[in-house]
Amino acid sequence: MAKFIITEEFWEIFPQAEIAVVLANGITNQESAVSGKRQEINNLLEKSSQTALQYLQAEVFSENPVIAIWRKAYQTFKTKKGVRCSIEALLKRIEKGTGVSPINPLVDLYNSVSLTYGLPCGGEDLDAFRGDLLLTKAEGGEHFLALGDEDFDNALPGEIIYKDEEGAVCRCWNWRDGQRTMLTENTVNAFLIIESVDPGRTEDLKAAAESLAALTRQYLGGSTEITILDSHNREMNLKG
Repeated sequence: MAKFIITEEFWEIFPQAEIAVVLANGITNQESAVSGKRQEINNLLEKSSQTALQYLQAEVFSENPVIAIWRKAYQTFKTKKGVRCSIEALLKRIEKGTGVSPINPLVDLYNSVSLTYGLPCGGEDLDAFRGDLLLTKAEGGEHFLALGDEDFDNALPGEIIYKDEEGAVCRCWNWRDGQRTMLTENTVNAFLIIESVDPGRTEDLKAAAESLAALTRQYLGGSTEITILDSHNREMNLKG
């Protein structure tokens, strides 16, 4: 049985981290299936973008707590120069007023949750994983072809990554997803994840996971299961 495992190497760096996983099974992520609800999903993105302004109260962008805590986290492991966590990338778009454009229904839903709760959210096609999925420190050289790229840009030694038996799934923790496991309109079973490095936001993390699960069921059908992982609960089954 395939598992999601957060390894000791990760917990040595982030002992207080909490990771919420939503497994969504039997969903329909095709635009044609949500055509009657597409405007509602767009409205969710727009509303969450307004809600996210609460996380941008400091005059200096990097001094906002949601940004600062992740900048500090990214200083504790090897990264590509200049990379930022996913929630910072979204909030930068809000600050600039460019907005967050629709991508596909499930990505739009998790982006709306990310903006609403000020937490990094991501997702992968569960059926594209090969063997166990690990959140761990990279050995270096794990194969990775990023979304939108034509050339491989493999993991660095000591980088925090999600990886399976074929290579990296997401680089620099939650910075960038790969093409091999990305969510598409053909995704039926999805691995959705929300991350926190702030021990004071446990309830926000749980609320975000519940919201993402409910929105997924509401708009895409299927079933969902939520698991919260921490240093005392480090792994879970993905599927039989």
